[in-house]
Amino acid sequence: MGALSHLKVLDLSRVLAGPWASQILADMGAEVIKIENPEGGDDTRAWGPPFMQDGAGEPTRESAYNLCANRGKRSVCIDMRTPEGAANVRELASHCDVLIENFKFGGAARFGLDYPSLAADNPGLVYCSITGFGQTGPCRERPGYDFLVQAMGGLMSVTGLPDGEAGGGPQKVGVALTDIMTGLYATIGILAALSERDRSGQGQQVDLALLDVTAATLANQASNYLVGGLNPTRLGNAHPN
Repeated sequence: MGALSHLKVLDLSRVLAGPWASQILADMGAEVIKIENPEGGDDTRAWGPPFMQDGAGEPTRESAYNLCANRGKRSVCIDMRTPEGAANVRELASHCDVLIENFKFGGAARFGLDYPSLAADNPGLVYCSITGFGQTGPCRERPGYDFLVQAMGGLMSVTGLPDGEAGGGPQKVGVALTDIMTGLYATIGILAALSERDRSGQGQQVDLALLDVTAATLANQASNYLVGGLNPTRLGNAHPN
């Protein structure tokens, strides 16, 4: 049995950052129930080719992208836009330890699935929200996604060949690294909140922003600027220190 086999997780997220976090929890033994739109499911189910092959070598409907982020979960199709569907999700949430969602700011509240509404029935719930710009900042109502935030957060400014060289200019990382790092930070925040719940009995909302994570993970490049005033540049495979 995994270390988190005593926990039940409700995954309302889609695409990558949220599903990456819930997949890690599933890998550690948690029971993860993923809620999907009846009209096609998670967006990534259609993000192929490639698609997994069956025993006869024929492609199935399981895209490689969807498989990379949804290992170890059980999936249920519920239309949260309907009163009945939203009520079904609220009932599931009342029996869960963790909920992960990545609606746009205010989106969950339209269905009565925001943290205050669900915590009223389940005060021990650890509720993780993932958005582009967080729940409280001036840009909170803006949509955000990996490619956009890699640029805004400065990651692209330090990735690629220097200006003046052939092929020089900002480049995004070859995988959706902002999403993946946000999923990792979300997992850490969820585990910290569960640890605190062991003492207080109370859950809380964990607020993850793609922009915050991208800025935080500039690491030594950010420190070089803050400490020494050195504006990071693109160096290809060279190292700034």
